Order: sequence, then C-alpha cells, then structure tokens
Amino acid sequence: MAQVTCSFCGRNKKDVDLMISGIHAHICDKCITQANQILSEETKTKNNISSPKFNLIKPVEMKNHLDKYVIGQDEAKKVISVAVYNHYKRLMQKDEDDDVTIEKSNIIMVGETGTGKTYLARTLAKILQVPFCIADATVLTEAGYVGEDVESILTRLLQAANYETEAAERGIVYIDELDKISRKSDNPSITRDVSGEGVQQALLKLLEGTSVNVPPQGGRKHPDQKMISVNTENILFICGGAFDGITRNIGNRLNSRAIGFTAKTDDKGLDEENMLQYINAQDLKSFGLIPELIGRLPVLTHLNPLDKSTLKQILTEPKNALVKQYTKLFAMEDIEIEFKKTALDYIVDKAVEFKLGARGLRSICEAIVTDAMFELPSDTTTKKLVITKAYAEEKLEKSKVNKLKAA
Repeated sequence: MAQVTCSFCGRNKKDVDLMISGIHAHICDKCITQANQILSEETKTKNNISSPKFNLIKPVEMKNHLDKYVIGQDEAKKVISVAVYNHYKRLMQKDEDDDVTIEKSNIIMVGETGTGKTYLARTLAKILQVPFCIADATVLTEAGYVGEDVESILTRLLQAANYETEAAERGIVYIDELDKISRKSDNPSITRDVSGEGVQQALLKLLEGTSVNVPPQGGRKHPDQKMISVNTENILFICGGAFDGITRNIGNRLNSRAIGFTAKTDDKGLDEENMLQYINAQDLKSFGLIPELIGRLPVLTHLNPLDKSTLKQILTEPKNALVKQYTKLFAMEDIEIEFKKTALDYIVDKAVEFKLGARGLRSICEAIVTDAMFELPSDTTTKKLVITKAYAEEKLEKSKVNKLKAA
C-alpha cells in the first residue's frame, strides 16, 4: 500500500497531526497553517495599498464642530478645515495613470498670545480619524547638540498611532511656537545657530517629504534602540506661532507710519489694531524664517486679536467656557454660582487691560474665586455664591494679579 504524503512539503502522514486528502493530492495541517498566514499577509498588504478608509468630514461640518469650542477666528477655522479635508482626499487618491498628483498644503498660523492657536489644534484632534500630535519647537536643536532632534516630533506621532507606521504616515502634526526658532541675526549664520536657523534647516526635508529614521523611545536616553523608518510625504504639518513684533515688519512694508511733518500715508483704509491680517511671506522672511521653510508652508493664515465682545463670548458661550467650568466645580460641592453681567464686563475689561488674550481671563477669574473655593467646601451653610462687580473688584484688588500691567 502506497504511503500517503503531503503534496506540498512531502511529509509522511504519520509525521503530521492531520492530513486532508483531495482527489489527486494531499495537504498536511502545517502547510495549511503556513498558507493561511501567507493569505492573511497578502490581504493586509492589499488593504494598505488601497486607499485608507476614513469617514470623510466635510469642511463645513468640521468648522461647525470647531465653532462649538472656539469663538470667532472664522478665517483660520475655514483654512484649517479645508486643508484637513484636502489631506483626507489626498490620502484617498489612487495611484492611477493620471499625471496630476495632489501636493500637501502645510499650514502656518500667526496670531497673538491667547487667541487660540493651540486650542484650535487640540479641538481639531478630537474629531480627526487620523493620528494627531502636538509638538513644541522650542526644545528642538540642531543634530548633535543637547536638546531634542527634529525626528523626536515623529516619535510623538508614532506614539499617537500606537507605533503603527502606516497609520502614522497619514497623520497630522501641529508644531507650536514656530517663531522661537527664527534666525537670530539678519544675515545667514556664519557660526552655528543651534536652536534657530539650524532647526529650520533640519525641518526642511521633514516638511517636504522624506524617509526619516525615528527613535521610537526618543533619541537621547536609548542610543541602542532599533530605528523605525517613517515616510513624511503624506503627513500634514500645521505650524503656529505668536511672532511677537512682526506687526512692525508689516507696518514698514505697508508704509503705514508717516515720517516727517509733511509726510502723508496713502493707506488710509488700514486697520491699525489688526495689522496681522495683512501678513504675507515677505514679513515672515524679515522676521527670521528662511525662504526654504516658508516655501514648504504654502498656506498662511492669521488669528485676529480678541476684542471685548469676543472675550465675553469666550467666558460664557463655548462648551468648555470658563463660567461653565466654575459652575461644575462648585456644583460638585452642592453650591450654585452665579456671575452677574456687570462682573463679567469687569473681568473682560481687565483682560483687555492686561493684553493676555483668552489666557488672561482664567488668571483673573482664578484670582476672584480662589477665596470662595478655599472657604466654601468647609462651609455647610452657604448654598449659593453670587459674583457681583463689587465682589470681583474687592478680590482682584487684594490679589497680586492686579499688579500685572500691560507691557
């Protein structure tokens, strides 16, 4: 009687656990397992090559979501929504014979402190279906110096993607405080500009698209770790910065300041309170960004300074408004808190005086309610706290916050 052997690997029937017989062939359990693994990997590879599956969020829907948390800044929200939507569409573009390739539109946001640049990015992270991370440019230095290398930005993106390289390669990175890496002098650096121009040059290939060896646990403390190769071609970069003092560059370019007794300005329609709306790439270059970096951040948008009405809306209207936060905090102690309209107006006036934007609102509110938050949890008789203008004035006058004056 002929021995039954596997038609694939040649093993004898007695050497395997299971042998499945066909009409003219046999297959053992080991070959079945191996074939199943090959099939799974092939299926996975084909799914990765085909366009990633996303829930495409239309720009209008994305902006509506941002509106619930961020007051005003319609222009910036519109630009970011369109860029992120196009990023989704770009990822879904199939590699066909079409000669048209959609380039990615990296964004740069310019706005004063406290206008909501980082908050916009954080809010955006809540609705995205792609890995998202926020990195800080201030800690970056040129390769070889103490500080973080530019590749550490992608380490955070890998962590956000649970170290899945394919997912990280279609993510979005927000780089904060971009203005802090501006060139330290007007001329191209002869010596090393370690945390300025050097970092900008290191960012160039990262923004444009290249394969980068990323240390999965950060580069400094684990020198022997195995690197992960990440292609940045499909990663969208959004950069933000306050660019303090750039309004002078804009003013000089627009000649909005007249010099001399008889000098006249032609630009009578300029809004002197919000010069950032006239910003262009030339102003960023004169501020200290190198032209190569500006060219890789083609979409430029600005955030408007916050006026009194906007600040008051920020206090009360968004889902995460300060008044709602304090209401929840006191509700946990079974105490009702009420802010009178005159008190809110007083807080807004002080915030405008201090010129700290929305961030200043929190400092002022904390100074006003700190005493109440200290005493009332131990006071079982008080069930309601009313913040009037007189109460706010008294607490703020006593606080050291009031010593803060506008620069």
